[in-house]
Amino acid sequence: MKDMEVTLDFVQDGLKRCRYITTTKVETAIYLALVLEKPLLIEGPAGVGKTEVAKVLSELFHTELVRLQCYEGLDEARALYEWNYQKQLLRIQTDTAQEQGWNEISSHIFSRDYLLERPLLHAISAARKVILLIDEIDKADEEFEAFLLEILSDFQVSVPELGTIHAVYRPIVVLTSNRARELSEALKRRCLHLYIDFPGVEEEARIIALKVPELKEKLRRQVARFIGGLRKLDVKKAPSIAETLDWARALVALGIEELDGPIVKRTLNLVLKYEEDIRKAEGRVGDLLRSSGQI
Repeated sequence: MKDMEVTLDFVQDGLKRCRYITTTKVETAIYLALVLEKPLLIEGPAGVGKTEVAKVLSELFHTELVRLQCYEGLDEARALYEWNYQKQLLRIQTDTAQEQGWNEISSHIFSRDYLLERPLLHAISAARKVILLIDEIDKADEEFEAFLLEILSDFQVSVPELGTIHAVYRPIVVLTSNRARELSEALKRRCLHLYIDFPGVEEEARIIALKVPELKEKLRRQVARFIGGLRKLDVKKAPSIAETLDWARALVALGIEELDGPIVKRTLNLVLKYEEDIRKAEGRVGDLLRSSGQI
């Protein structure tokens, strides 16, 4: 990665090689985050491919993807490091039996050999540049978000027993948010911001063609239009791109060549995951098929 010249063409070509179809806006944001060495904060609905950006960058640069999955109650210990207490206890018991003094014992048990690296520390201390994915940061508490600011500012960690650990190679950082809550201005200032929405019909048809090439072109476009119509309904969870692809693969497996009411109703559970959403969509199947060009 160190010897790679990062240009906009390199990013655009790399995303295509990694089979990630997107827009010039997204390509430009990724390029600028790389050359400016700033974290990239990607917001948008669930299922639009935000996490996939980090996976593609890992593939593009042939490096490790270090993922921190955020959740309510996530604390520093789970994100940064913990001491291996069981291993420490065994060492204490062994050294005590050998009548070693506490100073000698503590010099052993508070060394890197007894440190359990969590994602943030691992990304900072890695022997090469890695991709650090901080996924769904909006699910973490505001206190954790404040702690994260220190990491993203200096890329160093203070371990009282060991001192300050500086990043050997500054990781490429991608943060994602489904906008479950508003993030702080301080975090946004430290990042380049990118909003990714669901793809349009043509873009989604291209994605289907790339990922499910065996689906015929006519049906591919019908699926893309139908999914676009579903997302406009007031549903609890709009279909993700992954669920669109699942539906496309299911239609291939069933030998379907064109959409109709019965096949849609039989397979709606592949793209809608809540019963109330399915019932709402079933009442609009005719309208949705007309908008998809089938009726």
